[in-house]
Amino acid sequence: MSKRITAVTILTTIALALLAGCSSSGSDLQTVSPGEASAIIDSETEPVVLDIRTPDEYQTGIIEGAVNIDFYENDFAIQLDALDKEATYVVYCRSGNRSGQSMTLFEKLGFVNVTEVQGGILAWEADGLPVVAP
Repeated sequence: MSKRITAVTILTTIALALLAGCSSSGSDLQTVSPGEASAIIDSETEPVVLDIRTPDEYQTGIIEGAVNIDFYENDFAIQLDALDKEATYVVYCRSGNRSGQSMTLFEKLGFVNVTEVQGGILAWEADGLPVVAP
């Protein structure tokens, strides 16, 4: 009986692995360290950098080239939905809370390549990475 349970467990594991592979949306949504995000920004893909802080926070300093879309605006989801879903994005907020929450929305809206900066601009600055005036 032990061999039967083991065989069933193995077959179930294989089936679940195959199903997981088939259900992949083909999207690449990830959270990375500020250093890894910096490398993505500097790469040939030329991602759109999205700062989802408030306009007042945005004015305190940004990752170079960042575009501001306020997470707290009533039409935040509509603004995101209007963006090119196939483009490459790097998204950040102040500490990673809002950008972390937004990753679910990016996925729901069908974005295929979104990278979140872990720890937000606070972690970016703590790692000694550059912040510029908007």
